[in-house]
Amino acid sequence: MLVLLHLFVLFLLVGLGFYVFVANPRNRAHQTFAAFIAFLALWTIKDLIFWNFYPRESTAGWWVAASFVIALFMQFAMVVFAWVFPENARTPRKKAAILFAPSLVLIPAAAAGMLWHRAGFSNGQFEIDLTPLAYAFVIYVYVVFFYGAAILFGKYRKYRGTQEGQQVGAIIWGLAITGVLKTLANIAMPYFGIYSLLPLSTLFVLPGVLIYAYAILNFRLFSLQSALRQFRLFPIAYKVALLIASIAIVSFIIFQVPIVWWAFHNGMDAEGWRRYLVFSVISALVPNLLLVGLVLRTISRPLQRITLAAVKVTDGEYGTEVDLRKSNDEIGLLADSFNEMSRKMASDIEELQRLNAQLIRTEKLAAMGTLAAGVAHEVNNPLASISSLIQMMQARDDLPEDTLDKLKLISSQIRRITQVTNDMTNFARARPAARTSADINKIVNTSLRLASFDSSFQDLTIETDLAEELDPITADADQLQQVVLNLLLNARDAMPDGGSLSIGTSQADGEIAITIADTGEGIADDAMPHIFDPFYSTKPAGKGTGLGLAVCYGIVTAHGGRIDLAPNQPTGSIFTVLLPVDSEN
Repeated sequence: MLVLLHLFVLFLLVGLGFYVFVANPRNRAHQTFAAFIAFLALWTIKDLIFWNFYPRESTAGWWVAASFVIALFMQFAMVVFAWVFPENARTPRKKAAILFAPSLVLIPAAAAGMLWHRAGFSNGQFEIDLTPLAYAFVIYVYVVFFYGAAILFGKYRKYRGTQEGQQVGAIIWGLAITGVLKTLANIAMPYFGIYSLLPLSTLFVLPGVLIYAYAILNFRLFSLQSALRQFRLFPIAYKVALLIASIAIVSFIIFQVPIVWWAFHNGMDAEGWRRYLVFSVISALVPNLLLVGLVLRTISRPLQRITLAAVKVTDGEYGTEVDLRKSNDEIGLLADSFNEMSRKMASDIEELQRLNAQLIRTEKLAAMGTLAAGVAHEVNNPLASISSLIQMMQARDDLPEDTLDKLKLISSQIRRITQVTNDMTNFARARPAARTSADINKIVNTSLRLASFDSSFQDLTIETDLAEELDPITADADQLQQVVLNLLLNARDAMPDGGSLSIGTSQADGEIAITIADTGEGIADDAMPHIFDPFYSTKPAGKGTGLGLAVCYGIVTAHGGRIDLAPNQPTGSIFTVLLPVDSEN
């Protein structure tokens, strides 16, 4: 019965320590709790061996020495916990060195048997005769204990009324309960010659340990909420531990028990030991290989896939994702986070490329604007002189008819050149800020009315879908009207034989969108990246200067917006102008 009790306590302690440690392995409080549990487990193993298996009459000395040393280490772990909890602070090394210094003498003294005159059994009753040094050892253990309790009490006063204060208060209660019960079982009763509770002393620590763990985990130990949280994130450490424990138990039942029975069924002779050792080694290979395979499947293979995906991303394959079976452990979360990061990286790089292209186009516009201003100025002056001379010649009455025709042709070409230079001047002209609150729907309707005076525009099928209650924007209404009118006339030119033109407005995510879609011939894929470049035109020679869309692009970007082009299905193009809504709206 005592063996089963010690085994129950041992498994409970190991499971509790492992549960608390894995909940937050990097937290110093959880680490010191795990250390405290480890020393307490050693205490339980010591009692398990001594009180159930060893010849107690001749080996009581090592049990006494181990009891003193392990008790001291448990108090050390408790003091370290008091230093680091709840702030997760570092251990003060100088204080620790001063406080723990006496152990450099006391621990070797315990190992050398200097703490007792005699320890053993008399008439079946355990007895021990301690030396004065043992009492000094006990006093030192209690000094360390009360020092740690004093630190915790100070922190309780500091954090009183908070969650941390409740945690520290619960831990103080756990220490008080543990201290009273351990003192009663290990010191007070043995002092009066009553040693019957010594084999059960481990049990007296369990109430305090449970309170201890309960407080560390924010009063969620074994609660439904904590269990669900652990189920949502099932750590790899739990998986590996369960794998090892399961395989050990199963292999013990399947292999070890039959091997032991077969090897020693005729007695524990040399032949039996030879059989046991040989076949135990052979049987150990099976569960170990199985364990290696499961660990590889659980950890190594997923990590390898994540590594290969990371290498691909490093090589420029942005957006690469890891194809893993869905799991709720750290690797599953790592894979999901990696996939999300890779997708976001691909999206961000695509956005950076778009912004870079926009920046290059803006710089090109600025350079071409400066050039256009100079060219327009240099060309307009001689054109004005030539135009004046032609008008003077046309005023004469003695010119032949063919000469007058040639002068008319020259005048028409001069007007064409003048139109080009005017476009260049408009493109290069610095536009003063004349922004007021503007209604986008009103701008679109005005542009449609102006375009409708064109006879070719009247042959188109016009469809409008203007959103109601659009927020106003701060903009130059005349410039935006120029943008919309230019896009409408470009759509007209793309449908010389008629077609359908759709104009719509909408608002989403702090932006107002103006969409103009035609069913014309569309724009080739290789032309789309250059469509907003100055002097680039898809129209036939003599039909356009290639400055209209460049001017539109400059106006829209100057308003903090953007203009996008996309193909229309099945034919045509869609221009979308996006403008930011005023932030105060």
